[in-house]
Amino acid sequence: MREGVYLAELNRLQVELVKLQEWIVETGVKVAVIFEGRDAAGKGGVIKRITEVMNPRVCGVVALPAPTDRERTQWYFQRYAEHLPAAGEIRLFDRSWYNRAGVERVMGFCSDEEYMEFLRSCPEFEQLLIRGGIRLIKYWFSVSDDEQEKRFQARLKNPLKRWKLSPMDIAARDRWVEYSKAKDTMFAHTDTSYSPWYVVDSDIKKHGRLNCIHHLLSCFDYGKTLDPPLELPPRRLVTDMYERSDWESQTFIPTVYP
Repeated sequence: MREGVYLAELNRLQVELVKLQEWIVETGVKVAVIFEGRDAAGKGGVIKRITEVMNPRVCGVVALPAPTDRERTQWYFQRYAEHLPAAGEIRLFDRSWYNRAGVERVMGFCSDEEYMEFLRSCPEFEQLLIRGGIRLIKYWFSVSDDEQEKRFQARLKNPLKRWKLSPMDIAARDRWVEYSKAKDTMFAHTDTSYSPWYVVDSDIKKHGRLNCIHHLLSCFDYGKTLDPPLELPPRRLVTDMYERSDWESQTFIPTVYP
């Protein structure tokens, strides 16, 4: 897809996202969207394109670090539950409770008993969320082995993206088959009729972003028009004369770019 075509379509979809946001605030809908997939599959890119036009007070990203010692002793879903949306909010989970079925399983960060309990309890947990009024949408970003390796190599060469290449990413390079098995098992237990997984083909990043945003919009019967723009009244005429403080008394940052 040519850059101009991509940007034009992205802009059109982002306008629709703003409409969706207004509808969610107006109706009090609670939306939780999960983004999972292999490392470098493009989850962060689509989240960025969604949030860059949204009100951060309405649409927030949940990207949790590794659990603390205290959190490891909690009920597994507990630290995620506190980040779930209230009425009129969207929460985008950049990875989620499915860490247990993916990286924790493959890297040996959980026991077999903890893993099996997750597979049993996760569908029940999600059923509780849905019954509680949360619109839960789950995306799995799929990327081929060759394309993932290209993106890893590109991150190494780009100082702006090198931070994205974590020790877990490096370890994942040698565990492609193990991650495939873990994903298939996870789908077998959690791809349910009431909370299905939607797979995004993200070998071409731009196509994956547009397809994902388009599908997300299609999940809601939201209003198709934006609220009319506010009209600014004439500014009040200031009659009292006020002398501002001397600018020389204030500390300005250096003007490196005049």
